[in-house]
Amino acid sequence: MLVSQKAAGTLFLGGAISITLGSLLYPSLLGVQKVSSAPARIIAHPATGPLTEADRDFVVKVRSAGLWEYPVGEKALRKGSTAAVRSAGQHLVDGVAALDAACRTAAGQLGIALPDQPSPQQQGFADRLKAESGKQFDTDLATTVRATNGQFLTTIAGVRTTTRNSLVRALADQANDAVLDHITAVEKTGLVDFGQVLVQQTTSPDLAAQDLTPPPAAPGLPQVVLTPPANSTVSPSPTVG
Repeated sequence: MLVSQKAAGTLFLGGAISITLGSLLYPSLLGVQKVSSAPARIIAHPATGPLTEADRDFVVKVRSAGLWEYPVGEKALRKGSTAAVRSAGQHLVDGVAALDAACRTAAGQLGIALPDQPSPQQQGFADRLKAESGKQFDTDLATTVRATNGQFLTTIAGVRTTTRNSLVRALADQANDAVLDHITAVEKTGLVDFGQVLVQQTTSPDLAAQDLTPPPAAPGLPQVVLTPPANSTVSPSPTVG
């Protein structure tokens, strides 16, 4: 059974998939900037092509990113003080919901366990923005989304150029489109602090590994679903190629 994030309430903080985690592939460590210690190691041989540690980590990263960006996009729709900020929030909600649907589909076919919470670092981004309002919220939203999505572009490019799995390729293509759209939307606000973006993108976070790692979903609860808006025009399904 699936549950929307809007209806989940506390499930966003502890949701889970209904199948046994022991039968799925989940990275022991995964952070915004962390890469696997053996990214090229093949861990499964699905029909869509060999699956490496880097492929698996990428699928989980897509899910983890959406779990903090979706509620932040919703907050931008409600709290944004300019039309451009509210528009950026709509782009986040639309793009993340569609990408998350594709991610969950790919993960199910590849046997990859997904988290139902972002990493503590990512949750920290969301918590800070939740506590802000006005111009501070607008500026921090634009700058944080621009920095994290800029980092993620590098990850997407690395996986897209190395993966031999067609589902991962399709997910990377959709992620690339979504991330570029989010970057463009926040840049249009005119509020991105590019100096701070450069600092965030070039400085490794002084955090423990567990702060960069989304926790595994707790068994026995429905999987959190990031519900697409009724007026969304973004396709949720990656095509195998």
